[in-house]
Amino acid sequence: MAEDNGYLDMQLLRFSTAGSVDDGKSTLIGRLLYDSKSIFEDQLLAIEEASRSRGNEEVNLALLTDGLRAEREQGITIDVAYRYFATPKRKFIIADTPGHIQYTRNMVTGASTCDLAVILVDARHGIMEQTVRHSYISSLLAIKEVVVAVNKMDLVGFSEERFLEIKEAYCKMVNDFSLDMGNITFIPMSAKLGDNVVNRSESMTWYDGPSLLTFLETVPLPHDPEDRLRLPVQYVIRPISGKFPDFRGYAGMISAGEIAVGDRVKAYPSELSTEVTGIYLGAESRPRAVAGESVDITLKDDIDISRGDVIVSEKGVQPGVAQNFEIDVCWFRNSPLVPGKRYTIRHAAQDTVGVVKSIEYKVDITTQEKIYDTDRLVMNDIARVILRTATPLIYDRYRENRAMGSLIFIDDTNDTVGAGMIVSES
Repeated sequence: MAEDNGYLDMQLLRFSTAGSVDDGKSTLIGRLLYDSKSIFEDQLLAIEEASRSRGNEEVNLALLTDGLRAEREQGITIDVAYRYFATPKRKFIIADTPGHIQYTRNMVTGASTCDLAVILVDARHGIMEQTVRHSYISSLLAIKEVVVAVNKMDLVGFSEERFLEIKEAYCKMVNDFSLDMGNITFIPMSAKLGDNVVNRSESMTWYDGPSLLTFLETVPLPHDPEDRLRLPVQYVIRPISGKFPDFRGYAGMISAGEIAVGDRVKAYPSELSTEVTGIYLGAESRPRAVAGESVDITLKDDIDISRGDVIVSEKGVQPGVAQNFEIDVCWFRNSPLVPGKRYTIRHAAQDTVGVVKSIEYKVDITTQEKIYDTDRLVMNDIARVILRTATPLIYDRYRENRAMGSLIFIDDTNDTVGAGMIVSES
């Protein structure tokens, strides 16, 4: 039982992988799982058999993640494949995202919840158009840690000179396009042979940094300031029973910060203040709770709070409240985004109606060129738009709080057709 509690208490790192076609994303993940002993014997036997049937001379570790029939037939990644594994130091969720430009929306959705991005670069080819696109999307999604994995070093003779050339070219690209990439770490590797993936490479003694797994186990996780409490209310609990005749609780998942019994809090949009009298995780009473936990809380004063309201720290950083926004949007569907069309906007626990007033510009994510005079967006387009909502949203800018700065567009068929990131009020 103690081991189970230890596992549950381990830190969780979510990371995505991206790169050009044939850069070795799926092989890298397969190598991570294989060398960290995170796959079952029957899985290994299955991919060994599949490799033989395909005529591969060696075990094709990419088959561990390429789950769709079309992916295996074409040798590419189409869908976002999620894989879970753990080491004694940390738990991991991997989002293996596709490299093709027509699957840009898949990469956006796969990477949107990640703390770190691994961008693969083929050591033979260097910086490609897709490298630029994936770096731009990582910047757009405010991913604070980026690993540039220079893969297939075995095919360039494990050359330190080639590694340094690619490192210099990547830094120049980031500077030329003014990308906000956070911290960038470069690791030379061979996913096929296992060099610098889990174990340090004996063929690249000139590299004195960590292997990829060591870096993933030790990189600091993002941490919200304690005074930036954000608890969007999803449900008001009123049992109205003999056992709980007067109970009124407010349920939701803490998206940022932490909360403790006795804290002074403020409810938005009313901006009325009160005190926390109880915190419950299921039937268990807790003295405090932190971001990522779904809790019920009780308050000292009977103030009007309903679904979609947000509870914040009284003395902490306060959210914004607005109806007009400048946002970056990625469009997911063939049916175009047209200014003036009404969409349901879902933001945190709140639903409202929204209209795009104008498209400021569309971004060519290969060249970073801003294309003006655009009257519609189609699938996989990324653009800066002005959005107006029917009711005010309680929000933070996306780069300050992803949960309170993101929203989705839902059309009249109830499909999610786009995702937006709040840049500022308009």
